[in-house]
Amino acid sequence: MDLCFFPAQARLHSCRPHDRTSAAQPCSRTFAAFASKPIARRSLAILPLALALAAQLAAQQSSATPPAATASKPAAKPAVKAYILAPTPAPTHKMGPLEININWRERTEDWHWFQGTTGTSDYTFWDSLLRIGLGQTGQHVDWYIDGEQPSILGLPNTAVVAAPQGQLGLGGSYYAANNNHTDVANGFLKYAYVNIHPSNQFAARIGRFEYFDGLEMKVKDPLLQRVIQSRISSRLISNFAFTAVQRTYDGVQLVYNNGGNNVTLVGTRPTQGVFQVKGEDELDVDNYYGAYTHSNSSATYPNEFRVFADGYIDHRTTVLKTDNRSTAAKTADKNKIELATWGANFEQVINTESAGKFYALGWAALQTGSWGSLSQLSSAAVGEAGWQFPVPSVKPGIAAGYSFGSGDGNATDTRHGTFFQILTTPRQYARFPFYNMMNNEDAYLTLNAQPIKQLTLSTEAHTLRLASAADLWYSGGGAFQPSTFGYTGRPSNNHRALANVWDFNADYRFSSAFSATLYYGHAWGKNVISTIYPTKADGQLLFVETNFHY
Repeated sequence: MDLCFFPAQARLHSCRPHDRTSAAQPCSRTFAAFASKPIARRSLAILPLALALAAQLAAQQSSATPPAATASKPAAKPAVKAYILAPTPAPTHKMGPLEININWRERTEDWHWFQGTTGTSDYTFWDSLLRIGLGQTGQHVDWYIDGEQPSILGLPNTAVVAAPQGQLGLGGSYYAANNNHTDVANGFLKYAYVNIHPSNQFAARIGRFEYFDGLEMKVKDPLLQRVIQSRISSRLISNFAFTAVQRTYDGVQLVYNNGGNNVTLVGTRPTQGVFQVKGEDELDVDNYYGAYTHSNSSATYPNEFRVFADGYIDHRTTVLKTDNRSTAAKTADKNKIELATWGANFEQVINTESAGKFYALGWAALQTGSWGSLSQLSSAAVGEAGWQFPVPSVKPGIAAGYSFGSGDGNATDTRHGTFFQILTTPRQYARFPFYNMMNNEDAYLTLNAQPIKQLTLSTEAHTLRLASAADLWYSGGGAFQPSTFGYTGRPSNNHRALANVWDFNADYRFSSAFSATLYYGHAWGKNVISTIYPTKADGQLLFVETNFHY
């Protein structure tokens, strides 16, 4: 067995497992300078001292005895922490004054990728992600650290072939990212953060943490919260949750809450990881994000509105950019990628007594800046409407939507027109992850139900085509290695029809600590795929996953 262990480095990271947070990035040069590479590294260098101080403060706060309440003056309640810094979905257990979390996800994946004339498209492998975290919560200060141990076993060694077929599914991606080893494992300190929340309006986080754009606030209406989490969040910034290693971010996060209003600012640098089990180091990429969110908690017409801006700078000038230019043109382009993304989204739920629940959403973004030596002008938009039937015992729901990400119509001009999805989790919107929002049009229908409390069922159907036949078929979710761009592009051969996809997902919760997932997806490849993979244009993905939380 070719088992490869990569040495871990003791670097500090932050945020609890599944900590669904989003970041907001400042546009001012002052904040950008603060979050720049030298200062970010100095911030992480002082993080052990900050953690020690936070632990001492939290211990003092938790051990302090409040004055006895009197009939005329009740005891003051502790400050309420901002939601973005305090979600704890996993069970938390006490170990003296400390809190401990254990999260273990294991998955068996069976891939049947599209088949060309060479290579192995049909294979099965196993991956595991174990996290153990330790922290302490105080009235105004929290700290948390988390160690990760990813393992990937049984990867195919013949699932990477010459372009344009390339990596034949994620088994090939893991194999190529881990120096062509079939069995890999590692262990490192994954998260470490300090939260400071002097009131229920202001909070700050410093360290290594996850964040998810769109989840700046937690709304009261359960359907609206589910729509935001599953159809709005992670369009641009996320942890690449489906992969065996995932990613986190080093940086600073600031939050201000005032009633139904939230302002969030974040400056970060992403870590390595995602497909490679060595996930402790930073990438030479800066990301700054800022958002204003307003939530209306009306019982009948709850809604949420958000405006956001993102600044992305990729300093890796020696990495070949993935776009539709010739190899010679891309090789000669040694300039940075510097993009500004501006956008907004709105979600509305209508709760009725007899007809059920209805919702509609819209999300749109415009992208400007420079793509190396080219100027950038691209856009993306999503529209969706859904209905949850008035059957409380089953909670059936149906939704239809359309997603658009612009493509580049001319490979030889001075403008890059492909929408760039930054640092996303593509699988949230492409459950069979052979595509993403870049140069893509996606018309889809979803159905879901909860026949019993423990079981959630969902199925989706997608019709996919490229936005521009002059551009590429893109896949991937952003930078994860110093020498790898993070997105893959295959030629369209002047076609637009990509695939039709149908899938089915079942989640069963055996207890509050243990759950299992079964997923099956089938893609019927169209002209774009059949031209590249002439032997078999259809693809399938089947996996079984278990999750344990302590």
